[in-house]
Amino acid sequence: MRTLIIFFATGAYSGYSPFAPGTAGSVVGLVLVWFVSGPLWTYSPAVTLGLFAIAFAIGCWISGRAEVIFDEHDSSKIVLDEVLGMAATMFGNPITIPWMLGGFLLFRIFDVLKPFPADLIDRRVGGGTGVMLDDLAAAIYANIVLQILWRVF
Repeated sequence: MRTLIIFFATGAYSGYSPFAPGTAGSVVGLVLVWFVSGPLWTYSPAVTLGLFAIAFAIGCWISGRAEVIFDEHDSSKIVLDEVLGMAATMFGNPITIPWMLGGFLLFRIFDVLKPFPADLIDRRVGGGTGVMLDDLAAAIYANIVLQILWRVF
């Protein structure tokens, strides 16, 4: 079980990247979005949201267990939050290379800057839930900006 937790929490070991592990995890998320986008993603937003909610809940549990394994709160090795953050960023947006790159850049910017309430969540919510929620807040901001850009352009 420990091996599976580490595998998923580190985004297929991308969290061990010596340089910018969060960015590496976001790349894994981008690739995952590319491969799972299709009829389910496009034609059934309700099912997609339901599956995301399940994955997010499991991600909270995995992240909490990984914090214990790594003996560190929100360890930089834990990038499952970035993987799912990319999925939330791209939800309802075009799954094409230019839009995915835009979503990637926006998500990384909001993840690093942590605008309210992401900063508050990051400081006050502990455990796996805190690990996951601040990135979800950043992803929501990125998604909104991407939605606006998509409609304008």
